[in-house]
Amino acid sequence: MEAKIGVFGGSGLYSFFDKVEEIKVETPFGSPSDRLAVGSIFGKKVAFLPRHGKDHSLPPHKIPYKANLWAMKTIGVRKIIGPCAAGALQSHLKLGEFVICDQFVDRTSGRLDTFYDGPVTTHVSAADPYCPKLRKLASQSCEELKILHRDKGTVVVIQGPRFSTRSESRWFASQGWEVINMTQYPEVILARELELCYANISLLTDYDVGTEGVEPVSHEEVIHVFNDNIDKVKKLILKMIEKMDPDENCSCGEALKNARLG
Repeated sequence: MEAKIGVFGGSGLYSFFDKVEEIKVETPFGSPSDRLAVGSIFGKKVAFLPRHGKDHSLPPHKIPYKANLWAMKTIGVRKIIGPCAAGALQSHLKLGEFVICDQFVDRTSGRLDTFYDGPVTTHVSAADPYCPKLRKLASQSCEELKILHRDKGTVVVIQGPRFSTRSESRWFASQGWEVINMTQYPEVILARELELCYANISLLTDYDVGTEGVEPVSHEEVIHVFNDNIDKVKKLILKMIEKMDPDENCSCGEALKNARLG
């Protein structure tokens, strides 16, 4: 079964589909996090994959990112929406707010983060890693739905599964970065290497420990904020799918054009 739109996220998003077909996809990089669920939304085939697995058994540093992206590409996906829960690094940000990231800073280590280990030398540009067209679509959809959001921001991606120390968090905040998360890298750059369009929507569920003037929240409060806002995430994704042209060409589809030597 073919789908041109893909969504990464939690199992709560399965409610999008009236009828779901689950597909097992094997890749050269092993099995993805779970079976792909494929269904129709607004007459468009959409593939959904829970990045942590359906039972949330995969911690961020153990997610098979390469297999996940390859599986999406294999069934025909061209555009991916990658929502995630995230922490706020700046006190002026509001919990429940969405940040449509335009940049990332990688602070992970040891993750398998490229499809191009040779023999052809390939250097894919990461200057603007998130798809500009999907980001614009996400922002426009937020405006239509009256969802509080920021149309750009930098996410710093930490290794996990531990959270940051106060000193690390203060350092990240001092750089002006807005969002902290554990899953955006290498997911976004692997999508770019496969010439897929990719957009992130970060839902701010808590303030990171070094955020000035704000006390860190409890896990219970994080869950409360997340549950209060998950319906907004669903509405936004649905609105994006409704407005999206899965066949529209984009510069993301030419990421390899000038990336290879020789």
